[in-house]
Amino acid sequence: MYNIDNEIFNIKRIRIRVLEQVAAVTPFQDATMGPFPNFGISIITIEDEDGNLGEAPVYNSYMNILETCLFPILFHSYAVPYKEFYPRLYWAIRNEGFKGPAGAILGQVDMALYDLAARRKMVPLYKYIGGTLNDVKMYGSGGGTNYTLKELETEVTLLMDKGVDCYKMKVGKNFGTKINEDIERVKFVKQLVGDKMKIAADANQIWNSNDVFKFLDAVGEENLCWLEEPIHSASYDQIEQLCKKISISVAYGESERTSKIFPTLVNSGVSHLQPVPTQLGGMKEWMDIRDLCENHDLQFSSGGYSLYSAFLMTSANRDCMIEYLYPLMYGLEKYFSVRPTWENGRFYLSEIEGLPVRIDWDYCYKENKVVREKLWGKQDVPIYNPVVSM
Repeated sequence: MYNIDNEIFNIKRIRIRVLEQVAAVTPFQDATMGPFPNFGISIITIEDEDGNLGEAPVYNSYMNILETCLFPILFHSYAVPYKEFYPRLYWAIRNEGFKGPAGAILGQVDMALYDLAARRKMVPLYKYIGGTLNDVKMYGSGGGTNYTLKELETEVTLLMDKGVDCYKMKVGKNFGTKINEDIERVKFVKQLVGDKMKIAADANQIWNSNDVFKFLDAVGEENLCWLEEPIHSASYDQIEQLCKKISISVAYGESERTSKIFPTLVNSGVSHLQPVPTQLGGMKEWMDIRDLCENHDLQFSSGGYSLYSAFLMTSANRDCMIEYLYPLMYGLEKYFSVRPTWENGRFYLSEIEGLPVRIDWDYCYKENKVVREKLWGKQDVPIYNPVVSM
């Protein structure tokens, strides 16, 4: 295992490229958003003075945070080791808020720095953080609230044929007003898969406790392996009350942007934590949550851009899972020249140095898939000056 704390990042150039959105396998809708007919990705590329690169997905719609908070520190912190460098980045976003997009963007930059560090050492990133095996268990995700029963069957059958033994589907249709249809859809999938696949349901925060009770009474708690974000993620008191009244594992964490919240979730009775690496304030924050789950014997999974973040899950328990949101993520695979392969319900990571993915930039430029691009050098970015807004 390598230690990033002593790494030096003397940054020469930063580039952000927005790729053309790809069509969803099936237009996808959840309780409160969608349908999403297309899905996209933007990539930040950080280059050091020796030409080493690090890349990661990045929000492209918050350039002000990057340009005023993070880039000045990235460019003007010469010969500063990571253990001093990262805190400068972290505290630069204080006034932007640790619980919002600024925290997520910090984590995206941090992932790119980890990628750069591992590439310089010529080792896969999963080995850089201490992983010994290059495969992780995955679960299939989809089941949009807009799916017909036939579309549900097609998706579930494909996943089962790939050896996937856990499927998460969306409930809370039409802003939580169609619980009877949610119940019908879950029962349909349960009948379809029998004992071959576990089922989880994700309500995307739309219900109240009475809705949850009605849903669980009808489908049976024993028929679900977890219930995800059944009520609002900020209602900790209500989450605690709900967890005391039901026996099924309740999952939260995807809506959080800082690891500081997760002990509160655990104290509220949440028994399945779901940090998204590219939504948190850094790789070490994700590892803190991993350790929290290990210490409390909790269920643990992660999602987001799972082909990127799968490397982190190699450092967790072998039963922990990475989510693969099939209808949206599958189309992006055409952009990768290297990516984890999907066999027997597991992702197998490549042994390439750094992250287990590579964007095929030659293809993207040849086929005009780069729809927007911006480049920064040190000369383009002033020295950091805290921004205080009223």
